[in-house]
Amino acid sequence: MTTSAQHDVVASATTLLFVPGDRPDRFTKAHKSGADVIIIDLEDAVAVENKSLALDAVVSALTEPHDSVPGGRLTALVRIDSNLSSLHLAALRDIAAVKNNGLLGVMVPKAESAEQLTAAVNALPRGLAIVPLIESARGLVNINDIAQVQGVTRLGFGAVDFGLDVDATHERVTDYARVQIVVSSRAAGLGAPVDSPSLSISDLAIVEAEATRARQFGFSGKLCIHPAQVTAVNSSFMPSAEEIAWAEEIVGLDGGASQHNGLMVDKPVVDRAHRILSRRGE
Repeated sequence: MTTSAQHDVVASATTLLFVPGDRPDRFTKAHKSGADVIIIDLEDAVAVENKSLALDAVVSALTEPHDSVPGGRLTALVRIDSNLSSLHLAALRDIAAVKNNGLLGVMVPKAESAEQLTAAVNALPRGLAIVPLIESARGLVNINDIAQVQGVTRLGFGAVDFGLDVDATHERVTDYARVQIVVSSRAAGLGAPVDSPSLSISDLAIVEAEATRARQFGFSGKLCIHPAQVTAVNSSFMPSAEEIAWAEEIVGLDGGASQHNGLMVDKPVVDRAHRILSRRGE
């Protein structure tokens, strides 16, 4: 896979599924979950005493053949540990040097400055995906600079860590951050960002509702923490039958401003209808 293709896979992913780095037995299962991208996690999902073991597992998984997955190669984004960033980035650089490796790029947790992201970009070969996670007040305040760093693919949101950092639990606080992330992504010319994962695993109705809400906010993907969430998230980011029917009616109207069911229809409305229809096959 070329680096440009790696970038595109991450930029267009709707579902990005975390798997603990010290559980290589789950890597293949995650790959077969239907998620667009898997994220091998070297940060929160791995205990301190297992960090070295997890890094070894990542190197092995992304450089050796895997007969049990399509194409014979496991592909993944890797979330590094911010406390071990130099070590982890060096290991990812070594992986990227191996022919036919499966490294898609790096997810940078607790992204808080353009300098931090520039260092990550410069540590890796050009073209790999770079996904900063906004998880703190400082990260949100500096989000425009972070989004403008050359090489950043798209932004992600870590709502739990953000709420902890600002000591807030009300959804309006995290929604404020969501708006900033969406607007800054658009202003920087990035693809739409990836929303924080739902903490619900067994109640998929909650997962669907949160994913639908994220789409309404302007996100185009959502992180997942369990394979059971993947189908629910994917379906929630697809337009509903009602939306498709509305869009088909709108694009079928005559050009110029007009009325439809008592509402004015002009170019922005038609453009939105075309956008909805373009998502049907994704």
